[in-house]
Amino acid sequence: MLPITLLVVMALAGPVTVHPTVDSTRVTVLYDAFGERSDLRQDWGFAALVEHEGRRILFDTGNDAEFFRHNVESLNIDLSSVDLVVISHRHGDHTDGLRYLLTINPRVQVITAADEYFGGPTPQAFFRNSVDSLPRRMRYFNGAVPETIPHGTPWKHANLTRVVSELEIAPGIKVVSNVSRGENFRETPELSLVIATPEGQIVLVGCSHPGIEQILDSVEAKMNPVRLVVGGLHWVMLTRAEVERLSARLRDEWKLGAVAPGHCTGEFGFAELSRIFGAKYVYAGVGTTIRL
Repeated sequence: MLPITLLVVMALAGPVTVHPTVDSTRVTVLYDAFGERSDLRQDWGFAALVEHEGRRILFDTGNDAEFFRHNVESLNIDLSSVDLVVISHRHGDHTDGLRYLLTINPRVQVITAADEYFGGPTPQAFFRNSVDSLPRRMRYFNGAVPETIPHGTPWKHANLTRVVSELEIAPGIKVVSNVSRGENFRETPELSLVIATPEGQIVLVGCSHPGIEQILDSVEAKMNPVRLVVGGLHWVMLTRAEVERLSARLRDEWKLGAVAPGHCTGEFGFAELSRIFGAKYVYAGVGTTIRL
């Protein structure tokens, strides 16, 4: 398995409430830019409600708080009883709905990546190239840089838990952090939500900026088969040939049981994954509930 940056396993403070539910596992897409229902707002962004063995977890919150509210109310979903929120990464098309959520569930625990945007520290690397010969008035903090300099965050009143590498939310449910090793998005850590089931892992992804293959490697997908991947794969800017290559690898090398792509996967991706996975392609437009 490829290493996860700064492997630290954190323990979640406090119990996760178990609610009675009919379905063992279901995922309802609350926000996306495609779908069949005319009563729901379509917009660029992603949000999904995960219900698993009585636990209710909101994964991302979409691009516009008002659109998010509209869709949640149209789907008759009560977010005041959501146990936890997982924000995959800092981009606005996954975070703006927090403004609405926190008005109805202000104390809910919000699990985020260890990122400056969520109040994480300013990188110490910014202060490594110091020049001792400068006069104090020209030096950062007069030459005495604090050990930790927290960044501000629009969510400073939220109950934030920042995850460096991996966090177990409840037995069989965890989030895993990855950072891209490529040139793009190297400063954007991203969380994926992973649910263990007897039939294999279910993996929810926001945008897969680190690359879906890196994410699958981080959850040891070749040893612990993945039953379903749900969310954005960030293939929207790739060529058709690249999409075809990656789709084949997901089927033949990673042996995914099924895919439910959305958001930034791109229409090339929707078409090719639908073709190559056939009956194992799961439609996931806004308003869709995937029952497992």
